[in-house]
Amino acid sequence: MPHVITAPARIPVPGGKLIDEHVGVVSTRTHELSVAHMVAPAGWEEPYQTPEFDEITVVVEGSLLVDSEGERFEVRAGQSIVTKAGERVRYAAGPQGAAYVAVCVPAFTPEAAHRED
Repeated sequence: MPHVITAPARIPVPGGKLIDEHVGVVSTRTHELSVAHMVAPAGWEEPYQTPEFDEITVVVEGSLLVDSEGERFEVRAGQSIVTKAGERVRYAAGPQGAAYVAVCVPAFTPEAAHRED
């Protein structure tokens, strides 16, 4: 039966980024996939990671910079990027920040992201 997600789970992260998980391990105990709306301020970046999940990222506002295999991709509002499990990637907000939706299959977990220190 359909149900409305009235209050996504707010997941705290450093650097001023906001994550609202609508579907996933934290919000709905769903392990098959996760869907999160994220807002990252200009200057935000996270460390490289080699996740165990595929990630589809749709940029809604601003731009997202994605580094992988020595190449940088600038993904602008209205565009998307797909990264595959096992690829080493790093995400950073563009000069105006970024608002985006990320879908991870299977669901995102910090352990499955394999972030580098």
